[in-house]
Amino acid sequence: MAQAVHVQKDDLATTHMADIEPGPLADGGARLEIESFSVTANNITYAVIGDAFGYWNFFPAADGHGIVPMWGHARVIESNTPDLEVGERVYGYLPMATHLDVVPGNVSKSGFVDTAAHRQPMSPIYNQYSRLAADPEHDPNREGERMIFGPLFKTGFLIEHFMRGENWFGAEQVVLTSASSKTAMSLAAVTKQRSPGIKRIGLTSAGNVDFVEGTGLYDEVVAYDDVTSLAKTDTVTVDFAGNAGLLGSLHHHFADDLKYSCLVGVTHIEERGEGMGGAADLPGPTPTLFFAPDHAVALFKELGPEGAGKQMAESWHYFLEAVGGTISIERRNGLDAARDTYLEMLGGKVDPAVGIVIEP
Repeated sequence: MAQAVHVQKDDLATTHMADIEPGPLADGGARLEIESFSVTANNITYAVIGDAFGYWNFFPAADGHGIVPMWGHARVIESNTPDLEVGERVYGYLPMATHLDVVPGNVSKSGFVDTAAHRQPMSPIYNQYSRLAADPEHDPNREGERMIFGPLFKTGFLIEHFMRGENWFGAEQVVLTSASSKTAMSLAAVTKQRSPGIKRIGLTSAGNVDFVEGTGLYDEVVAYDDVTSLAKTDTVTVDFAGNAGLLGSLHHHFADDLKYSCLVGVTHIEERGEGMGGAADLPGPTPTLFFAPDHAVALFKELGPEGAGKQMAESWHYFLEAVGGTISIERRNGLDAARDTYLEMLGGKVDPAVGIVIEP
């Protein structure tokens, strides 16, 4: 018997454990047993904008419920395809569950795509799985870091690449909200590496100021209540918090000095407001949502798979060196622990200095 955590779409804090009868495996399919996945603020964003961007459609559930996607590792336990052998391990997009059936296609030595019909309307970025035996990114000693930081790091990398391509819209500094979040830290690290002329300012809660300063990724760290202390110069903001009040304060403070307002994630779910915090009638530029999969496609088109992979790998290693001593990994066992951690994350109650890995 398989299990999954079902989330009520119109009330994200209402969840239940669902028993699922796997049934016979499809021709050409493979059944994966999920070994581990991380739970981060990124997963909360998947849930919050699940209907708008199709995140609920990857792992469907019935009757107004959904399964939140995760990133992690799994093992093949049954195979109806000669391309995958029982016992092989893979990394990719997984449900908050114990098992997943896939239909491997475009199989290569290093990976495959899940060609299940219901997944094809969504971005192909999420349908790709790495075969760990021949995956150049895989490090058996860094599996925890890859789950916790990998997808978030890539979003940060893509934001910096986009901003640099636009010459940072003429700005001299970037203000990152929710600066303790892993995606913000990723963007700060890549900016420090590839756009060193841009001043990096992190906004965070008063209780997280010391942690954020300790990362060494920011030139300046400011508590949310001190937004008005920020120097008024040409600025771009990258909002990971989705806090409508905070976003409004930034727009009113910088006004015409604000050159671009980028919305990325939702870490302050209870205060996000309409449009993920992007209210109309704000002074300055209209807040614009950053959809990472579209930018990933553009990056690979611009640099080619090899060039894009090389740049990303360089920045990934730089990032790991930068954050190596700032995050400890905590492993929790069982799907109940996954549900509890999701609810903690939803309520903003997780220590930013801890990365959580679930072993269902």
